[in-house]
Amino acid sequence: MTPPALNVQPLDTGTTFRTQVYHTLKQAISEMDIYDHESEIRLDERQLSDLLGVSRTPIREALTLLEQEGFIRLLPRRGIFVIRKTKAEIIEMVQVWAALESMAGRLVAENASDEDIRTLWDLFRNFEQRSPKENVGEYSEANIAFHKSIIRLSGSKLIQEMTDNLFIHMRAIRKLTIGQEDRAERSIHDHKEIIKALERRDAGQAEKLIREHTIGLARHVETHCDFLN
Repeated sequence: MTPPALNVQPLDTGTTFRTQVYHTLKQAISEMDIYDHESEIRLDERQLSDLLGVSRTPIREALTLLEQEGFIRLLPRRGIFVIRKTKAEIIEMVQVWAALESMAGRLVAENASDEDIRTLWDLFRNFEQRSPKENVGEYSEANIAFHKSIIRLSGSKLIQEMTDNLFIHMRAIRKLTIGQEDRAERSIHDHKEIIKALERRDAGQAEKLIREHTIGLARHVETHCDFLN
């Protein structure tokens, strides 16, 4: 299968190139499906320069920042590669995410407005009469949006920052696995129970449900994702 391509647009020349390139590439990499094929994902400086409409200098500066954050790896005489984690690393990342998102859920229950919590139901309106498994692509996006919303509604900037660099891998793994077995149906059931706990302001139960939901993903990766090794 052909590796995914970066989805980027030429930059606005009115702001700092390095900053724009950094944010544009980080967003594009975060949206890539990096685990649904076996080939390495290689980036090309010249191609990035052409796509973004800037010189290679801000490209290199942005790539250095992205390497420091663990998004890419710069290999002398080989090129630039998007980092893909091993199965063991992914399981560890999912476990860390479970801890952070469950704490975020507690904060949502304690501090978010009723209106903000109600918006979580909107993510699943399209699946009231439709099967998540039969519309797995659309449901996958709703699933990812739900988890991002829990983090955002927590109001914790630190949790948002800590989960930001995990997101590329969490998004890709969630998208890859959501259609496997009955995970889509179980996922939407779990999400509804989480929202109900948030509406009751039951912080302990919301925290528990979110943690168990995400740890379930870690168990699934452990059992079914040997291809990641």
